[in-house]
Amino acid sequence: MPLTMEDVDRFEGTRGRLEAIAYRLLGSASEAEDAVQETFLRWQGADVERIEVPEAWLTKVLTNLCLNQLTSARVRRETYVGQWLPEPLLDGDPMLGPADTAEQRESVSYAVLTLMERLSPNERAVYVLREAFDYPHREIAEILDITEASSQQIFHRAKRHVAEGKARTEIDRAAARRIVEEFLAAATSGKTEPLVQLLTSDAIAIGDGGGKVPARAKAFEGALAVAKFMRGLFKPTAAKRAIVGGSAEIHMATANGGPAVVAVVDGRVVGVMCPEVTADGIAVFRSQVNPDKLIRATEAWAAAEHGEPLFHAF
Repeated sequence: MPLTMEDVDRFEGTRGRLEAIAYRLLGSASEAEDAVQETFLRWQGADVERIEVPEAWLTKVLTNLCLNQLTSARVRRETYVGQWLPEPLLDGDPMLGPADTAEQRESVSYAVLTLMERLSPNERAVYVLREAFDYPHREIAEILDITEASSQQIFHRAKRHVAEGKARTEIDRAAARRIVEEFLAAATSGKTEPLVQLLTSDAIAIGDGGGKVPARAKAFEGALAVAKFMRGLFKPTAAKRAIVGGSAEIHMATANGGPAVVAVVDGRVVGVMCPEVTADGIAVFRSQVNPDKLIRATEAWAAAEHGEPLFHAF
C-alpha cells in the first residue's frame, strides 16, 4: 500500500533524530544519510498501519542497517589508505543532534567518535543509544534483540573502553579555544619551543587524506616532533598551494562541539583540524583533509557567517 502524506510526515518528523543516531554510529555524514534513506525505503515497503510505535520501529531498522554497515566498514578500513578519521561536522549542523547534557555533547565530540572505532558494533550501538539518546535498556534490548541484562553489561563495558581512551581531563571549551588560538599564533612565529610548551609530552598528530591528499600514514609522536610538524604545516609553500588549489585562509571555528581549525580555499573547506585539549596541554591533533569527508563542511561553511581569517597559509 502506498504511503499517505501522513505516513511520509511521520517519517520526516523522525529524520533528524535518525540522522543524528546514524552519524554517531558510523562517523560519516554521507553514510548516515544513506542509512536513513534506506530506512525510509523500508518504511515505504512496510504495512505501516500495523506498526504500533513508528519511532521504535524506525530506530530498530536504522540501527540494524548501521550495524551491518559497521561490520563491513571494518573490512573496508583494513585497505583504507592511511589513517581513518570520522567526518567532522561544523557548529550548527543538525546531524550533531541533541546537546542538552554533558553526555550528549561528549558522545559526538571528535575525540569520542574516534575512540568509538575501538568498540564492537554492538558496543557502539548500545553506547550511542543509551549515552546520547537516553534510550532505556529495555528498548535497546528490543532494538538489538538481546536481553536487558546484556544491554546493561555491554553499556558498562563500552563506557569503560571510552573512558580508558580518555586518560586525561579535558578543560572547558572557552579555555580550550584560547589555548588553540595561542598555539596557532605560536605556529606562525617560526619558533618551535613555544609550541612544545603548549603540548603534552606525549602529544600526537594524525591525519586522514584517504589516499587523495597527502597525509602521513604514521602519526607524529612526542611534543617536539608534533611542534616541528605544525610549524612546517602552516609555512606557505608553492607545493602546498598546488595540492589544495591556492592559498588557504585559516579560521578558528567549532566542530563536533570543540575548537577546530578550518582551512578554506576559495570558499571550499580543504581541512578541518580538531585538537584535543586537556588540562596538561594539547594532547592530540586530528586533521581531516580527505575531500570526500569535507563536502558537508563546505556546504555548512558557505551557508554560515564567519569572520576574517586569522592568517593565510599554504
